[in-house]
Amino acid sequence: MKIRHVTQGIFKTIEDISTATVPPAEGFYWIDADVDDLTILQPLFSLHELAVEDCLSEEEQRPKIEIHEGHYFLVINSIRFDDEEIFLRALNIFLGRHYIITVTKQKINELRTLKPILLQEQVSRPDHFLYHLVDIVVDNYFLVGDRIEVRIESLEEAILMHTKKSHLNEIIGLRSEILWLKKVLGPQKELIATLNKKDLKLIDDQLQKYFSDIYENAVKISETFDTYRDLMGNLREAYQSSLANRANEIMRVFTALTTIFMPLTFITGIYGMNFDYIPGLHMHGGSYVLLSFMLLLGFGMFFIFRKKEWL
Repeated sequence: MKIRHVTQGIFKTIEDISTATVPPAEGFYWIDADVDDLTILQPLFSLHELAVEDCLSEEEQRPKIEIHEGHYFLVINSIRFDDEEIFLRALNIFLGRHYIITVTKQKINELRTLKPILLQEQVSRPDHFLYHLVDIVVDNYFLVGDRIEVRIESLEEAILMHTKKSHLNEIIGLRSEILWLKKVLGPQKELIATLNKKDLKLIDDQLQKYFSDIYENAVKISETFDTYRDLMGNLREAYQSSLANRANEIMRVFTALTTIFMPLTFITGIYGMNFDYIPGLHMHGGSYVLLSFMLLLGFGMFFIFRKKEWL
């Protein structure tokens, strides 16, 4: 657990947690904690037991905001895209008048990238801290969306160049991740809409207007992932179409080869019969003549098929 006194975006580390229970003369306290630290924080800051229970729960929590006496409890999903797989990590936030507590089970990159922004904006209020944190979390969805778009384009190119069975697994896997992510974006939009419109005493009225910009970005992200979902459907159709075309191509080659060998098989069938008299059967060098004729016939048909683009 790290305790920092933040004034004008400048951090000062605090060793004694009890110091953070009293409002400072200037600025606010940011407590970056793990779930295990909640046993200490809950009685000191009178954190609601249901909110603490949600933080400790192993079940996935949907994005939400709960209004309790003296503080708000928020759950926001941070997004990462590592090794071609999407990860969502819950960011639990307790917002008070003079403090903000962030509780996570894993490391959240947004908390690290937030520090220079707080200094640049000279943040001295916990609600301003919350605004910049939510803004960074939502912006990261755009970055992940760009990487998903690149992956879709490369997959489409690979399918058009040379279709493999593994491509279908990639399409199904990526589409399921996009659909799963789309379900999460709905509650996250509702959360941001609440921060934008609802009368919240712990958030400055002027600041609430800025949440409308974040809400617009959340809507754009949701629409973008709708587009990705449609693209995955088109990609699956392209995969099936490519397989059908490949099968047709193979059948066309086999049909052409069969057609070429049909007259050759006919000739060999005639000369394989046990008749006493077959033209050219007892002719000197007749076998060479016959073989030459068959080769000319086969190559002739091959070149005709190539000219007509049947092969």
